[in-house]
Amino acid sequence: MVAAAAAVTAVGAVTGLLAVSDDGRRDEARPVITRSAAPEPLPAVPSVSPATITPTPSRAPTPTPSPVPARTKRPPVPSPTVRERAERAVPATVTGRLYRHPGSQVLDWVAAHPDDPRQAVIDSRIAAHPAAVWFTDPSPATITARVAAVTSGAAAQGRVPVVVAYAVRDRDCGGASRGGASGPEEYDAWIDAFAAGLGGGEVVVILEPDAIALADCLDADGRADRFASLARAGRVLKAANPRARVYHDAGHSAWHPPARQAALLRQAGAASAASSDGVFSNVSNFNGTDAEVAYVRRVLDALGGPADLGAVIDTSRNGNGAPGGGEWCDPAGRTLGRPPTLTTGQARVDAYLWVKLPGESDGCRGAAGTFTPGYAYDLAR
Repeated sequence: MVAAAAAVTAVGAVTGLLAVSDDGRRDEARPVITRSAAPEPLPAVPSVSPATITPTPSRAPTPTPSPVPARTKRPPVPSPTVRERAERAVPATVTGRLYRHPGSQVLDWVAAHPDDPRQAVIDSRIAAHPAAVWFTDPSPATITARVAAVTSGAAAQGRVPVVVAYAVRDRDCGGASRGGASGPEEYDAWIDAFAAGLGGGEVVVILEPDAIALADCLDADGRADRFASLARAGRVLKAANPRARVYHDAGHSAWHPPARQAALLRQAGAASAASSDGVFSNVSNFNGTDAEVAYVRRVLDALGGPADLGAVIDTSRNGNGAPGGGEWCDPAGRTLGRPPTLTTGQARVDAYLWVKLPGESDGCRGAAGTFTPGYAYDLAR
């Protein structure tokens, strides 16, 4: 899959944050660069780092995926009645503070370069902020333990982690971040194991960046399977932890029109309280926050469903908005966006998050998916 990252015309996606693989290494997914008519979505790519994460055995049990029932083709979920809904005066956000996971490329670099003249700026303006943790290896063997290592670490600090599930079948539609589960049954088993690691505390789940907005590459049966998988995934995640908040892919404001994106979201279960808390937008992108706020509200209005559905927006690199000319690959002149927070002051906007970590290259300033201090410094200063 991809994580929608883009500009106004050539919409590009880039890196995620920390991605952890089943053997304890961070996954080595590479950024996907798609080429299509403008606006063109580009992928979100989890970062690469040699460091490892070893979950604490007592808090990270070996996963036991539940049996996978025989799967049959299911038609798209019918659209619920769309009704007018008054905006909430105060968004129903997750409480508490966001969790900064101790394993990330930027933290590794800061620790290893105390004398670098850029270190203080990068440390204070990027490394000090909480960011999402990506899980990209589709094998369910140790996913429970790895997710539990993050959620238990957050719970111990009384903080709220943000985790990204990124393993759906045909991820990135064959692009550079291609991969994912081999089929719907394997994905169902992976989600079951992922959900088992969520624990009982508050957690934000970003469910499959670009899985919905970038579904056009699939045929009708493939889309039906994907949307059924995502609807099931939302139900499983919320059943496993009622305090989990699950958000579905809304692309971003320079991609699909809100009504079209909402129609796709309904097919993926995003309008159902049993499988969704709302939508996410702008993952790995540069679109300005005001544009995204207006966009997600229009998507939510068109989506229907419970009145308390909200949205989260990736603000990691959108301080100057999207660059002109369709640039997407480490474009010059970008700055950090609003710091991550669970208190936005905006109706129906539950959080501003850093899903894509600033400084992890799109492939131009450094190797794709790797932390590039020069790029990070330019964004942060």
